[in-house]
Amino acid sequence: MTIFTLMRACLIAVLGLFITACSGLPSSAEMPPASELETEPYEIGVGDTVFIHVWRNPELGQTIVVRPDGFISMPLMGDVKAEGKRPEELASEINTTLGEFIRTPEVTVMVTNPLSKEFRNRIRITGQVASPQSVAFQPGMTVLDVVLMAGGITDFAADSRAVLHRQINGEYESFGLDLEAILTDGDMRTNHSLQPGDVISVPRKQLFRGEL
Repeated sequence: MTIFTLMRACLIAVLGLFITACSGLPSSAEMPPASELETEPYEIGVGDTVFIHVWRNPELGQTIVVRPDGFISMPLMGDVKAEGKRPEELASEINTTLGEFIRTPEVTVMVTNPLSKEFRNRIRITGQVASPQSVAFQPGMTVLDVVLMAGGITDFAADSRAVLHRQINGEYESFGLDLEAILTDGDMRTNHSLQPGDVISVPRKQLFRGEL
């Protein structure tokens, strides 16, 4: 190895360390655990399927899809605004109105197909994985689960520079992940639980970082 080649290799290594130190990404160890984040009450949206049960009045019960204008149609009541209301709020409103027609109605509303929240409740993984994915969130899902669902990383993945993007207080923040440690060393310190809306990005190796 010539002196020039040795100096070039040293320069690339030092540059890689410098870039890593200046990346500004906080460690994912600083990330709030998903279990501590408050779950927002579910609000009915356009496209949701709701089941309305009226006790002792089965002819008034129905399964119906919320229309694009946000309304549903109910016997005796006509059009009822459903969009933006919690199921218990809609049930209370229907209960009050039906009380004008039948004695002591008892109404239950259940969302049987929350289509309007389908894309909000998903996890996405992009970049250098075998098959970039957008998958439905499941409680208990971790970084490793999603990486495996995507078929693992490619040979060109800079797995130690993976990033998790998470929405916190209405804005996305980025946290460093070490997939190399997870997949190669079994080090699960950055194998965090995920939450709806999380995005994992796996960048490509770069020559000037000394990764190729």
